[in-house]
Parts: sequence; C-alpha cells; structure tokens
Amino acid sequence: MTQTDLDIPVDAAAATDRDSWLDLIGQIGAEEGYFQTLDPRHWALFVDDSPTLIVSFETIDQARTRPGQMPLAHHIAAANGWSHLCLIADGQTWFRDADVYAHFDRLVDDAFFEDFDRVLFYGAGPSAYAAAAFSVAAPGAQVLLVNPIATLNPGIAGWDDRNRADRRRDFTSRYGYAPDMVDGCARLSLIYDPAVKPDAMHAALFHAPHAQTLPARLGGAALEAEFARFGILTDIVMQAAEARLTPSSFAALWRKRRDDANYLKALLFKAESSGRKGLAIKVCQNVVTRLKLNRFRKRLAELQPAKLVEEADPQPSSPSSVM
Repeated sequence: MTQTDLDIPVDAAAATDRDSWLDLIGQIGAEEGYFQTLDPRHWALFVDDSPTLIVSFETIDQARTRPGQMPLAHHIAAANGWSHLCLIADGQTWFRDADVYAHFDRLVDDAFFEDFDRVLFYGAGPSAYAAAAFSVAAPGAQVLLVNPIATLNPGIAGWDDRNRADRRRDFTSRYGYAPDMVDGCARLSLIYDPAVKPDAMHAALFHAPHAQTLPARLGGAALEAEFARFGILTDIVMQAAEARLTPSSFAALWRKRRDDANYLKALLFKAESSGRKGLAIKVCQNVVTRLKLNRFRKRLAELQPAKLVEEADPQPSSPSSVM
C-alpha cells in the first residue's frame, strides 16, 4: 500500500477483509473530507477537492474489485481533481434505509450541494436507481443512469422478475419512485441496450422532458463492465459531469466497440440467427479488412464462394451501415 508522509493511506489496496477495508476508507475520509457510519450497513465517504462533485453509490464488494479497492467514481474524481461523495452499502440494500434518507436530509438542510458549481449523480443497475432517487436533493444536477431501474414496486414494475427477493423493500415512501425524483435535474442521461427489455421498460418510465436516451445496442445488461472493458467508462462519466454528454458524443465513444472481438462475435451471431446472410457477410468483410481476425475470415469463406472472398473489397464496408 502506498502511503503519504503522514502515514495516511491513499487507497484501500491493503485491505484483507470488510473491517480492514472500512478502517482504511475511514482514514482516507477523515484526512480528505469525512467518513460517516449511517447505520450498520451504510456509510458515506466524502473527499473534498473542487467545485465539481460526483455522487455515486456502491456496495463494499463492488468497490473492493476496483483498482486500489476504491469506488469507481473515486478514481475519476481524483484524476480530475474533483470532489466525490460515495454512499457505500454492505450488500445490495438498494439504499432503502431511513438513516440513508436522513443523511441526504442533513445535506439538504446544510446546503451541502450549493457549495458546488457542478454536481453529477451516477450509478449503474441498482446504483442507478439510488442515483436517480437521491438526485432530488440537488436540483440542477446532472444525472447519469446506466442500465436504469425506476422501481421494484411490483405494482409498477411487476414485469421485472430479476430482483424478486428485493421487492419486499419499501419503494413507495421517501425518495421512492425514481422517475419522480429527477424532475428537478438539469439533464437526465439514460444508457441501456434496447434489446434488454426490462432495462428498456424501466427507461421508458423516465419520461421527463430533459431526459435523453443513449442506446448501447448489443451492450447487454452489464454495461458498466462493458464500458470499462472498452476503455470509455471514464470518458462517459466525465462528459456527463461537465454537461457535454450528448447522443452524438456517446455514439462516438460507443463506436470503439467495433474493435472488440466479443462485440463483433455478438453482432455476427445476431445477423446469422435472424437469417440476414447479406449482413453477416458485410460484418465479416468489415472485420477482415480492418482487424484481420482469422475467425471472421474463415466464416466469410463459409458464407460465400472462395473467389468472392479473395476479391472482397480491400476497403472496409461503411461502419455506419454495418455496425
């Protein structure tokens, strides 16, 4: 573990279990802002650096898989000299707890968010729900939701059976229905794969006029991990924090998937499984000419006569028409 001259840890890489991790995070918070225990399963870490603030939500297990065992947004904030408030949960609590509500109530009472020029609430999946729900505490904030979830209230989202055990939690009281909580934000950005029907249906519940939908086709139900693998997650969060994230800027970032073998295999599978042989050939031609992947060269030879493979246009097919 790298440490400062005052023996204060700069990350939690030395943690070996939950308690040692919380101890190290507590030391970082005490040195750079604050670290508060809200209840036996929730904590708040605040690092105070600049008038730009990222508010994020993570479980201990999620944070401990990141570099240095630090929350995702901590790395983005640190790299830019930004401030960071992270709500941390022990397990998937959905942050539905009275002590978490009380913490945000105190932040509002103390005019905490008014000290910042720019505020971004960010989350993915269950954390996207929390980011939307608690963004009401900071009117005018940017909100970025990846794989958005509006509620688990079965009366509204009974069609989503992915988290059935968590429906017992209260999603109807304070900070409850996420689409109602984003009315005061400056811009709401929703990133999801339209082919993941529950995500698309949740996104449809966020119908505020300042909402923008950013489709990530063939990205799947774990987009945060995909974005990290493509190397674009940090750019997405940074653009959102700076109010620069738009459909065109996201599309430019998402185009990087065209160099990812797993994405290209999924694209080819979709074309073939839907009986679109012509599209499958175009995908293979595009990949063979740009990336020289033998797997696609072999499949191209199987899809069309060898002579046509040899005479295939040396220039890749138009990416916009293929991918």
